Amino acid sequence: MERRLAFGSDGAMASDHGEREKDENRNGGFISGYDKVNFTDRVRKIRKLDELHHEIMAVDKEERRVEAALPYVTNAQIGDATNEAFLSSLGVSNFDVCIVAIGDNFQSSLEATSLLKELGAKMVVSRAARDVHAKFLLRNGADEVVYPEKQLAAWTAIRYSADHILDYIELDDEHAIFEVTIPEEWVGKTVGQLDIRKKYKINIMALKEDGQMDLGITPGTLLGDDATMLVLGNIRDIERCFKL
Repeated sequence: MERRLAFGSDGAMASDHGEREKDENRNGGFISGYDKVNFTDRVRKIRKLDELHHEIMAVDKEERRVEAALPYVTNAQIGDATNEAFLSSLGVSNFDVCIVAIGDNFQSSLEATSLLKELGAKMVVSRAARDVHAKFLLRNGADEVVYPEKQLAAWTAIRYSADHILDYIELDDEHAIFEVTIPEEWVGKTVGQLDIRKKYKINIMALKEDGQMDLGITPGTLLGDDATMLVLGNIRDIERCFKL
């Protein structure tokens, strides 16, 4: 089964013992480019991918950035992702996902995206800062485009719009998951007594207390004042329910 979010070099993977071994079920891919402002964030994402046991090849023009990523990647190359000969030498068609994370030079991002697709990359995901950039990237080889700054701005606006919103995950234009504090008038009552699904058309997915998630929600689940709730539903219904 293809895991589209895997990043890394084709072939070898790190075992639990730190050795490299062949795993035909692992996906390959690489991440290219780090902008100066968000370099630390890029390394953090690479570290997370490494924790998830994905293989990663990192590519950048600056040696210091490549060295910073080395502890978390299968392979790393110093080179220009807009150079066709260099990209061709990497065998990009062997990777499952190629990430173009260049953020401070749209021309370079566009060129790298286009070259990757021309060289046979299976899946190209490119970073965009503006809608117009996304249009050009999609027309020139990107299979998908991500908006880190735009997504963070939307999350921040909603997260801090009310004191009782603790987290927010947008699923589409109309639906989302919210982590919210439990309203005072709900404390001590069960999910069945409140009948939230019927009244507000939203679902309580889980309760979270002391960092532990309880997914076993039943009509008899009692709501306490020390927990928070993860609720799923139409954004407008959630806003109406919690008076956001």
